Amino acid sequence: MQLATIDYIIIIGFFIISLLIGVWVSKQAGKSSESFFLSGRNMPWWLLGVSMVATTFAADTPGLVTQLVRENGVSGNWVWWAMLLTGMLTVFFYAKLWRKSGITTDLEFYELRYSGKAAGFLRGFRAIYLGIIFNVITMAGVCLAGAKIANILLGIDQNTMLLISGIIVVIYSSLGGLKGVLITDFIQFIIAMIGSIWATIYIVSLPEVGGLENLLAQPEVSTKLNILPDFSNTETLITLFIIPFAVQWWSTWYPGAEPGGGGYIAQRMLAAKNEKHATWATLFFNFAHYALRPWPWIIVGLASLVLFPQLSNLNSAFPNLTSSMQGHDVAYAAMMTYLPAGLIGIVLTSLIAAFMSTISTQLNWGSSYIVNDFYSRFMKPNSTEKEKVLVGRISTVVLMILAGFLSKYINDAKEVFTLLLQIGAGTGLLYILRWFWNRINPYSEIAAMAISFVIAFVFFINGKMDNPMFDLAGHWQLIIGVTITTLGWLLVTLITKPTDKETLDSFEEKIFEGKHKFQNIGYKIVAFLIGTIGVYSFLFATGNFIYGKIFLAFGLSGLTLICGLFLIKNWKKIS
Repeated sequence: MQLATIDYIIIIGFFIISLLIGVWVSKQAGKSSESFFLSGRNMPWWLLGVSMVATTFAADTPGLVTQLVRENGVSGNWVWWAMLLTGMLTVFFYAKLWRKSGITTDLEFYELRYSGKAAGFLRGFRAIYLGIIFNVITMAGVCLAGAKIANILLGIDQNTMLLISGIIVVIYSSLGGLKGVLITDFIQFIIAMIGSIWATIYIVSLPEVGGLENLLAQPEVSTKLNILPDFSNTETLITLFIIPFAVQWWSTWYPGAEPGGGGYIAQRMLAAKNEKHATWATLFFNFAHYALRPWPWIIVGLASLVLFPQLSNLNSAFPNLTSSMQGHDVAYAAMMTYLPAGLIGIVLTSLIAAFMSTISTQLNWGSSYIVNDFYSRFMKPNSTEKEKVLVGRISTVVLMILAGFLSKYINDAKEVFTLLLQIGAGTGLLYILRWFWNRINPYSEIAAMAISFVIAFVFFINGKMDNPMFDLAGHWQLIIGVTITTLGWLLVTLITKPTDKETLDSFEEKIFEGKHKFQNIGYKIVAFLIGTIGVYSFLFATGNFIYGKIFLAFGLSGLTLICGLFLIKNWKKIS
C-alpha cells in the first residue's frame, strides 16, 4: 500500500523523538551500571506499570490474538488469559519481596538465597541461558512479526526492515539504558492504544463489515463470539481452559508471566522507589494487560473473518509473503491496509512502537544479565562502572543481530509462544516455592532448567521433521513436560542437601526482616482471589458491552468496583 506524506511525517517524527530521548538521558544512564539497568531505583509505579504493559504489547501480540480468534474464537485467548493468576500471585506475594532484596537483577537472587559454587554456576549459566538463548528466541518472534507487518503495509523485505528498525532501537537502547526505555515506553503505549482503538472503530465502520451489530451477526463471526469455551467439546475444553487453569499458570515460565516474578517484570520492580511502588506497578500492569487492552485486537480478528474468511484468502491477497511468513497471524496487518492516510500512519507508528518497546526492553534486560551476572561476576570482577556500561552497550548490539538472524527460521507468533511455554514447562512451581521452602537448592533449579529444555528441544525438533517420530498434540506435550520436569527437580531436591543454615538465615532476615514468612497469608490469598475476579470481571464486562448485553455488562462492572474497593480498604493488611 502507498503511504501519504502525513504518514511519513508521523513515522519519522516518532523515530526522531525516540532517538532524542536516548541522547537526552544518555549522560545520566552512563554514570553507573545501576543507573543504566535500574534508573537509580527511583522510578514511580505508574511509569513502571505502563512500561510493563508497553513491553508485553509486542509487534507479534496483535497477530497472536488475531490468530487465536480466527482459529478458536474469542475463547481461544484463554491460553494466555489464564496467566492472570500468575501475575496476581506476583502482585500480592512477591513484588514486595523483590524490591526488598535490593539486588540488581533477578539472577543475583541465586547467590542471596543459595550458597557455594553451585549457586555461582547457576547464576552464570542462567545469565547466558536467559540473557542470550531465551531472550533471542523471544526477540526473534517479535522481529518476525515486525517483518510481516513491514512486508504487508510497506512492501519492504525482512532484511531491510530488520536493518532499519534494528539500528534505531539499538541506538536509543544503548544510549539511554532503562530510563530511556521507560520514557519511550510511556510514549509508545499512548500511541499504541490510540492507534489500535481508532483503527478498530474505522475497520468496524467499513462497508464490507457494516458496523458492529452487522459484524456480530455474520455467519463466520457469530460462532466465534463465546468468551468461555464450548464445554460440550472435550478437546477444546481441555486445551483452552482446563490445562491453562489447572496446570499452565503455576507450572510454566513465560516472559512477562513468570511465577513469582522474574525477567523484565522483576527488573522494573527492582527499579521502583520502594516496595509500595513495586506492588502498585505490577497490579496496574496485570489490569491493563489482561482487561484493558485485548478487545480492539479481538474485534479486528473477528472482522478479518469477514474480509479474509480462509487462510487461502490471505495468501492470495498478499502473494509477496514467503511461504514461511504466511499464516493467520498476518490477518491483523492485512486489516490495517484498509485504513486511510493519517490513520495508517498512526497505526503503523503504534506497531513500530510496539516492536521497539519490546525489543528495547529485551535488549536492556538481556544485557543486564550479561554484564551483572556473567561479565562482572566471573570474567572481570574488578571492572569499573564505565566498563560495565560499555559491555552492556556492546551486548545490546550483538543480541539484536542474533535475534534478527533467528527470525528467519521461525514461522509465526503462536509457534514462538508454544516453544517458550514448553521450554519453561515444569519450572514454575519451583520459582513459587523457593522463597518459602528452605529445602530447595541450586541443584533443584539446575535440574528443572536442564530437564525442561531437553524435553522442549526434542518436541521442537520432532515437529520440524518431515516424518515426525511421534504425533502428539501441543497440550499433551505441555503436560508431559510439566510432569517430568516437576518430578525431576522435586527428586533432586529431596536427594541433595539444602543450602546451609547461615545463608538461609541471612536471606530470611533481609527479605522477611525477622518476621514470620507467612505473615498475613490469609489476607494475601483473599486479595489474590479478589484481584483476579476483579480483572476478569472488567474483561468480561467490556466484552458484554460490545456484544450489547448491557444488563450483564453493568453487573460485571459493579463486581469489578466491589473488588477494587475491597483491595483499597484492606491494603495495609494485605501488604
